[in-house]
Amino acid sequence: MEHTDWYENWFGSLYYKILYQDRDELEAQEFTANLLRYLQPMAGSTMLDIACGEGRFAVELAEHGYDLTGIDISHLAIEKAKAQENDHLHFYVHDMRFPFYINYFDYAFNFFTSFGYFTRDRDHVLAAKSFAAALKKSGILVIDYLNKDQVLDNFIPEEIVHRGSYSFHITRNVERNHILKTIEFTDADNKPRRYTESVAAFSLSDFIRIFKQAGLSLTGTFGNYKLDVYDPLTSPRMIMVFKK
Repeated sequence: MEHTDWYENWFGSLYYKILYQDRDELEAQEFTANLLRYLQPMAGSTMLDIACGEGRFAVELAEHGYDLTGIDISHLAIEKAKAQENDHLHFYVHDMRFPFYINYFDYAFNFFTSFGYFTRDRDHVLAAKSFAAALKKSGILVIDYLNKDQVLDNFIPEEIVHRGSYSFHITRNVERNHILKTIEFTDADNKPRRYTESVAAFSLSDFIRIFKQAGLSLTGTFGNYKLDVYDPLTSPRMIMVFKK
């Protein structure tokens, strides 16, 4: 049987959307607006949304007049994203570890902790190099990631989250420098289901090391979607800006 990684099974499932249905759309819009005020892209700039899911951020950016391309490994997510395509918005199924267009984009974005999924560090380096390869010279990459220290300081080992008729039993632990979240529940057919999220507990220095190998340099760091100053102990996010 063909092996599929956790992110292919989980992100493409109906239950992922059910569990995370309360994500703040207004916050996403405000984050996009704050980023654009900071970056000041020229009209018609080419942009790549890496691990775009169903295209929430890509659509938002395209509405500001930019030329957007979204890529994601999930066939189901891209199928839904394609329903929103137009002349300046396109979506493709693609694995972030492999090159996608070369020296083409002015900007690339990786939103909502959509990095750090791999078991081997070399896969993270491969992904970083493919991000860099997609950018033009002096192109900009923005990565929005969890803040490891803040997450670990506020760690919730176990909880039950109710969503309609579903009760998700969630357990968390740390193994081999990865933050693991196990999600167990019973589906509508009374069948037990189990999914796992695994995200590398990368620090800012880890990102600098990985992306230096790809020829990218850190130029800015923010701690939340308002783009306030990053504090490694208290900031809810670690938002990094790299330049090729």
